[in-house]
Amino acid sequence: MKTIDKIVGRRGLASLMLFLPLMAMAQDTAEAAAPASNETVAELATGVNTVWMLLAAMLVFIMQPGFALVEAGFTRTKNTANILMKNLVDFMFGSLLFWFIGFGLMFGVGKFVGVPHFIDLDMMSSIIDNGLPIEGFLIFQTVFCATSATIVSGAMAERTKFSMYLVYTVAISVLIYPISGHWTWGGGWLCNGDPDSFMMRTFGYAFHDFAGSTVVHSVGGWIALVGAAILGPRVGKYGKDGKSRAIPGHNLTIAALGVFILWFGWFGFNPGSQLAAATSGDQTAISHVFLTTNLAACAGGFCALVVSWMRYGKPSLSLTLNGILAGLVGITAGCDLVSPLGSVCIGAICGVIMIFSVEILDHKFHIDDPVGASSVHGVCGFLGTVLTGCFAVEGGLFYGGGFGFLGAEIFGAAIVGCWAALMGYIIFKVLDKVHGLRVPARVEEEGLDIYEHGESAYNN
Repeated sequence: MKTIDKIVGRRGLASLMLFLPLMAMAQDTAEAAAPASNETVAELATGVNTVWMLLAAMLVFIMQPGFALVEAGFTRTKNTANILMKNLVDFMFGSLLFWFIGFGLMFGVGKFVGVPHFIDLDMMSSIIDNGLPIEGFLIFQTVFCATSATIVSGAMAERTKFSMYLVYTVAISVLIYPISGHWTWGGGWLCNGDPDSFMMRTFGYAFHDFAGSTVVHSVGGWIALVGAAILGPRVGKYGKDGKSRAIPGHNLTIAALGVFILWFGWFGFNPGSQLAAATSGDQTAISHVFLTTNLAACAGGFCALVVSWMRYGKPSLSLTLNGILAGLVGITAGCDLVSPLGSVCIGAICGVIMIFSVEILDHKFHIDDPVGASSVHGVCGFLGTVLTGCFAVEGGLFYGGGFGFLGAEIFGAAIVGCWAALMGYIIFKVLDKVHGLRVPARVEEEGLDIYEHGESAYNN
């Protein structure tokens, strides 16, 4: 028995002596593989984030045909081709111009405005260090710029020269949007959270606009309001007694389809602004933004339905559609900061205020906005940003945060709004004096499709 134990012990010892070098080799291999494994994980995370950002950009791009359908449905048959052409031009011109100069102005180095690098993406990549491919980040920001430009189209529909539309699309894409965007998203003074910055010294908070209630929507909305005011109302919109006359759109079916498409695209617009999806924190944030975005849209549409029913005797489809958009615009600034209940409150408030804004601009100020873009995007964009200062779970007025964050939101939204309105006024006034913004009365009465484009959207 002892002999067997000795034999086994010797064999075990011999096996151990043979196995030790193998263990050492395995350890060395594991240590060598560790950095490679970490690099693989980092690459996978970057890949997930990049795919999410590009998917979100695709969803935001889908909003472009959504806007086209809403505007076409809310206007008359004879101007449909003109509406569709303008929405195509917004994206084509906007993409080229933002790539060439706007991207550098918005995200380049500078306090008031970034230094343009004129299509030098390598230079921009050295400035923007967010761990994402610069080409992908450019296209993501491009679709936002195009959204801001296309908002103006609907408010000035049915009476604007197509050539003049091209000119002010250039101005929005290379001047107005990139400069205010630099202040808010490009490292400029409104979003500067350094302790000695103006915003921190004044309010104790930097301006916050997660996905663009102010940066995108109110910029387009205030330019649209100024443009519609300078352009004047459509022929026949107001009688000799000054009373407003309804000019119904030709197809609420395609307008409703456009709103559904916009609603769908907004799930890229807001959640996509997280720009990351690889970690559990990112996934929670994205899911939260999805929820608040959807709840605000539903609350805005429902409240617009109820108020229109009470005010006008019947539930209005067109106002309900704009109520959905008002809720979406309003929640865009604070979709990451507010609770689900807060998002419902913001959507409901924006849906109601939108109706009164449309009525006041039309009946009191005689500003003819065929699609309600000024109210939906301008008024509700501003309002949603301000309400973020009230409903934000951390720092919001209703959550014990005081007036600091609310003050920062009011100030930022007002500054950007004034910038957009002032620049819009200057550009439209100059264009109107130099070449004229408006088509002749005969062209307006017979339709822009034939006179401006030589073809019609409907030929039977």
